[in-house]
Amino acid sequence: MKKVVISFCLILFVFVSVSANAHHGVAAVGAVGLEGPGAPLETSTSQSLPAKSVLMYYKLDYANFKKLTKERDDEGDYSAFMMYGLGYGLTSYLSLYVFAPFNVKVVENNSYNTAGFADPSIFATFGFKYDEGLRLTPPNESLDDMMDWHFALYGGVTIPTGFANIADAEGNIDPGMALGFGKPSASFGFATNKGFAERFTYVFDISYIKFFENEYRDGTRLEFGPEFRINTALNYRLFTVTEKKFRLDANLEGTYLNLGRDIENGKGAEATGGHIFYILPGLRAYVNNVSIGLGTKFPVYTILNESDDQQGAEGKENVRIVFTFSALL
Repeated sequence: MKKVVISFCLILFVFVSVSANAHHGVAAVGAVGLEGPGAPLETSTSQSLPAKSVLMYYKLDYANFKKLTKERDDEGDYSAFMMYGLGYGLTSYLSLYVFAPFNVKVVENNSYNTAGFADPSIFATFGFKYDEGLRLTPPNESLDDMMDWHFALYGGVTIPTGFANIADAEGNIDPGMALGFGKPSASFGFATNKGFAERFTYVFDISYIKFFENEYRDGTRLEFGPEFRINTALNYRLFTVTEKKFRLDANLEGTYLNLGRDIENGKGAEATGGHIFYILPGLRAYVNNVSIGLGTKFPVYTILNESDDQQGAEGKENVRIVFTFSALL
């Protein structure tokens, strides 16, 4: 049985800043090596970082929105979400992360564009597996062991340092255009993956994000609606060039997203919330300890509350372009 050491694995940690009006966020965890299980672009898998390793990470998520009216007004045009991350493998089963998002949000008439660093986050993932019983993810695994069922519990919080009270030229505040929530948010989830038929990996992930009420400078009280996600993915290893330490994978991902209605001044806010199903086909290439991923994400089914008024919201994209770069040190 061929042995592989988990320290040769390249780990991808993904933090995605996407939202209705660009204010929510979701985290995803993944791992891959030249052999063994594969990692999708957004769906969380369950391998932890190798002990004492460091992960450097960058992600770009560009969203171009459908135009619901002919006028060039203050509705959403496009958004770009960038994420800079640093991870550390405390043990073979416990990994810690810190992330700094940089968001750009642009409206059609450029009357209320915002750009800058948003709320940073701290995050942890706890990994375990099933091998004749549940056990912690070990420091070393054979190739066969890496194809077993693996699981992870993960969670994190944001730190409200982003500017939540950004106003337009007339002094009006739109929380959806802000760079911060004003209060911490909390997220937690569960992920699992299983390799099969040598080249395939199945991945499943479920997560929940809770936001808390914040009072803005103009007196408005707003609590963003909670997010509930179910992600699933199928990864296929297209080919590997061992002597060049190169691997290329194809991914197909599906996401169900339930956005809760925002609560404004104690009442449900109009034009917020709904149900969305996305698909995301993509490719991921690995060279030595570096990974580059690229995919396009489409909403294929949506039921949004007050849909005609939700330009610039999740579910109203023409397309999202997802690019990731990561390196394990």
